[in-house]
Amino acid sequence: MQNHPHISFLGVNDGSKDLTELLLSELQHEFKNQFEALNLQKNGGKAEAVRQGILHAAQQGNFEYLGYWDADFSTPLSELDHFIAFSGGRLSHSIIMGSRIARLGSRVQRKMMRHYLGRVFSTLTSRVLKLRVYDTQCGAKLIAANEAKDLFEKPFVSKWFFDVEVIARFIVKYGRKKTYTHILEVPLNEWVEVGGSKLKVMDFIKVPLELLKIRRHYKLG
Repeated sequence: MQNHPHISFLGVNDGSKDLTELLLSELQHEFKNQFEALNLQKNGGKAEAVRQGILHAAQQGNFEYLGYWDADFSTPLSELDHFIAFSGGRLSHSIIMGSRIARLGSRVQRKMMRHYLGRVFSTLTSRVLKLRVYDTQCGAKLIAANEAKDLFEKPFVSKWFFDVEVIARFIVKYGRKKTYTHILEVPLNEWVEVGGSKLKVMDFIKVPLELLKIRRHYKLG
């Protein structure tokens, strides 16, 4: 955080019963001008925690962009500067999404099986959205503050794939043509898989049903 004095941070405790609340309280005390803690009373899952965090942040100040970052920092905060540089030194897109593309010169480390499952998922997602998208599930995204309320106002219908729903809501609001030009995927310079993910390989069996639920709800057919 000290390397990003121009950024305000919000840590969301999703009703956790462990030491998360204490940790966030300590961070808030140490970085009182830059860090705020939001403690939710009820565990509602990642999608709801992100939604509540975005809506809370939208009420706190006159921000240009709001965003969410996985707390395990598999995507390091240094990628924020990369987002800005990649977009030409100015943040002019409605949504900027990190994309985990392993390539020469990058440090993107992911288990081979998860990489292949991710490619299958991206293919299915692209068919559902009818858009070419490489990586919807990377936990590093920036959302233009003036779009945040509309995109996050209502609870998500999918437990795991709310990122897909954010894009679906943008399509419903603006159409696919504007979605192509106003959402930017940024290939990350660094991303290292951290263990402990709650989404297991067997859970991918449910993927088609979840995506079908999203397709029907937003009438994307």
